[in-house]
Amino acid sequence: MKRNILMTMSLAVAMLIALPGFSQTVNELSKKEKKEGWVLLFNGKDFDGWRQCNGTAMPANWVLEENAMKVFTAADKNPGQGSNGDILFSGKKFKNFELSIDWKASKMANSGIFYNVREVPGKPIYYAAPEVQVLDNADATDNKIDSHLAGSLYDMLPADPKTVHPAGSWNTIVIKVIDGKVTHIQNGVEVCTYTLWTPEWDAMVAKSKFKTFPGFTEGIAKEGYIGLQDHGYPVWFRNIKIREL
Repeated sequence: MKRNILMTMSLAVAMLIALPGFSQTVNELSKKEKKEGWVLLFNGKDFDGWRQCNGTAMPANWVLEENAMKVFTAADKNPGQGSNGDILFSGKKFKNFELSIDWKASKMANSGIFYNVREVPGKPIYYAAPEVQVLDNADATDNKIDSHLAGSLYDMLPADPKTVHPAGSWNTIVIKVIDGKVTHIQNGVEVCTYTLWTPEWDAMVAKSKFKTFPGFTEGIAKEGYIGLQDHGYPVWFRNIKIREL
């Protein structure tokens, strides 16, 4: 009997190891990734390198949970109301790069990933930086406009909603920027392509909510920080890694 139990356990372990992704570890780089130049922006253990946008420390409504960094609704706020908790990886500004982030939204959640962030005193993170939308497409209140759905260039260029996994599931977004040409790859599918600092870009800005934002009309920065948004809903981020191109 004991031998049969051991054999059964060994078989179960072997089957689990064979499952896709079982042997993968979060917030770690493979030898291949290291050779390709990837570096982690989040180690899964602390907020080293991160701070509040226009601040010096991490906001109180960010915690470590499930090997991820989680932003949540502060006790004195209603869902959908952020707590001035937008954050930046302040260790370095990036220009040409490939950024990969896993994100998971709670029900109705809304957030965003920013690049080329230029801090403007007294202004939110989105005032002068492009936003890649993070959203529960099914139940978020901001799901009525196609360019507001997950993976989109927020309020300018829509992503295919069929590429998004539902609330409570992990998604992976890869943002690639080379000399102003940007692509969003969501769960392995290219969903957006555009080029910064072009007449086409200016036309998209002119049709968006950012048309009166000096941070956009003066021109998006040529390089900047990577940032994450506090929009007043629980959202998790992990496997945040980048390589310069």
